[in-house]
Amino acid sequence: MIWRTIGRALMTSVVLAAGALLAGCNSDDVSLASNAKANQPVPPKLVATMTEKDMDLQSPILIRLFKQEAELEVWKQDRSGKFALLKTYPICRWSGDLGPKVREGDRQAPEGFYSISPAQMNPKSAYYLSFNTGYPNAFDKSLGRTGSELMVHGDCSSRGCYAMTDEQIAEIYALGRESFFGGQRAFQFQAYPFRMTPVNFAKHRNNPNMPFWKMIKEGNDHFEVTHQEPKVEFCEHKYVFDPAPPPGSTKPLMFNASAKCPAYVIPDDIASAVHDKEQRDNAAIAKLITKGTPVARLNTGIDGGMNRVFAAKLPDGQTGLSDPVEPSQRLATYSPAPGTIPATVNPPHDPTASSVVAAAPSEPVVAVTKPSSALFASAAPNADSDNIFSSFARKIGLGGSDSTASAKLPPAQPKVVAPRHAPHRMAAAKHATPPKAREKTAERTTERPAEPKQVATAARPPFKPAVSSDAPTPPAAIPGAAPVVSSNSFDSRFSAFR
Repeated sequence: MIWRTIGRALMTSVVLAAGALLAGCNSDDVSLASNAKANQPVPPKLVATMTEKDMDLQSPILIRLFKQEAELEVWKQDRSGKFALLKTYPICRWSGDLGPKVREGDRQAPEGFYSISPAQMNPKSAYYLSFNTGYPNAFDKSLGRTGSELMVHGDCSSRGCYAMTDEQIAEIYALGRESFFGGQRAFQFQAYPFRMTPVNFAKHRNNPNMPFWKMIKEGNDHFEVTHQEPKVEFCEHKYVFDPAPPPGSTKPLMFNASAKCPAYVIPDDIASAVHDKEQRDNAAIAKLITKGTPVARLNTGIDGGMNRVFAAKLPDGQTGLSDPVEPSQRLATYSPAPGTIPATVNPPHDPTASSVVAAAPSEPVVAVTKPSSALFASAAPNADSDNIFSSFARKIGLGGSDSTASAKLPPAQPKVVAPRHAPHRMAAAKHATPPKAREKTAERTTERPAEPKQVATAARPPFKPAVSSDAPTPPAAIPGAAPVVSSNSFDSRFSAFR
């Protein structure tokens, strides 16, 4: 069984590395084949859950994410051919407001439908592991929206991304890797402001983003009535779901996000089911409004959100724009958080609340333990980590445009920096890179204010075991948490796909 697992991991690495080569990546990118973090197996308990739900380990996956609830769902295709919910992961941190990303540096985490290919999987992320959401898609580009390298990653730190714990992203990454190994060419990533329920639409009825949310709700409805991945196209600056050629047509459909839509139809069985659902939802929304459902207040300066299971572990932790935690609930005893919460975590705060006091970043929120060396040796930071690529990057001023900070600065001299979490070769371990080395343009420097972080006192282990729980309830134990130190940064291995 052990040899089978190792063999599958090696074969997976070869397949993904070969895909990178075919895509025009350089030889450095083949290092994925020896990346221990990216080759961690899916936890046995989660594999057992797949068996119970009649799913294969390597069957296709689909990811749905909800900002307000701060939850990420992994759906997996069962042997009937339909997708079923495998596991729900609480999101540790997301930034910005409810609504789509519009421009570079607005701190918004994207909303909409995106496609994740093997080339978007980042095994060398400065934030443990990550995958690129693919923003902007054709719809975003047709509206002139800008932004780059928006990720789902670890480290519980976000400036426009969706941040999980390292243990969570290791498990999600493994599920994506196995689906690619099973033949899935890309998995769909659906990002929503909230669950597309009548209650939420009634509460947010006055939000200026409502037309956009109603449009992507159509895609949500297509998925919920079929439990199949909806086909997504774009035309006339809008989304189109499950289009098919008209009866008798022999020409393939050609879509352009900025051009007029071609003649198309939606299959009758899907169109009928979606129409019925929309009618029920609209009636429920109207009823809720009539009953006086209060309108949700627009953002007054709160930056993003955090799932309550994480907020409850932090001093004065709040959920921000996510499902709120009442003061009485915040004192309740919660089960352990699903993974390591970094001591440098910056939870969202409501600037209108006078009782909010920021948590001291120097106080670890979980116990610090020595990293396990059962499978791989721990890589402590040393002078060798500042290699030729790091020096070269600093000399030429190579930087990035991502929206998440990565460098941890000395506590005696905290500095405000605006680095990117996206892969690029900067100084590693305890060597904080000067802010100028992370800037591509002066414009990006002003777009990303970043909170000062402190240097870690212990080396970060090269990888952490994936979360083994197969249910939304967190596991019984929390892996040790040394404050986060990026172990390596490098040029984007998938630059050809930006």
